[in-house]
Amino acid sequence: MATKKFETLHSETTFQGKVFEVRHDRVRLPNGQITTLDIIAHPPAVVMVPIDDEDHIWFVSQYRHAVERVILELPAGVMEPGEEPELCAMRELREEIGMSANQIQKIGEFFIAPGYSSEYLHIFLATGLKPDPLPGDEDEFISIERIPTEIAFSMIEDGKLLDAKSLASLLLAQSYLGR
Repeated sequence: MATKKFETLHSETTFQGKVFEVRHDRVRLPNGQITTLDIIAHPPAVVMVPIDDEDHIWFVSQYRHAVERVILELPAGVMEPGEEPELCAMRELREEIGMSANQIQKIGEFFIAPGYSSEYLHIFLATGLKPDPLPGDEDEFISIERIPTEIAFSMIEDGKLLDAKSLASLLLAQSYLGR
């Protein structure tokens, strides 16, 4: 699909946070009009669908201040500069659920919210789990929940999983799980 060119005329970082920055861009649209766009520049991240030998999916439950509630999510994390997605996925598994995986397989990738964010996610299926913890991040207070695969997928249908990256990642994993 061919599109006409969008031209960035000016870009200014208006906020620099711990994980992301907010950018204010003046853009010339293909029709010649000029508009202003606010963009969240976020480093790439990984999401893992960890499944143990008993056919349970491992989730983390954590308080998310932006929505002021505890949310059930798949383990995920931001890539360090220069870090390969597979290495990040293995590290984050160990930090978030205390497990390493004998096999890690990339099953997809996508932008989380391309209307305003550059965040790009790499999705992995992790199997052959075994205990191998690393210390977690000091600012994360998470609990681990093992949920049978069938129940996890019924939680999607019942509207009990509210995290978009987890929903999309589980849907990508379906064909790999014979669903």
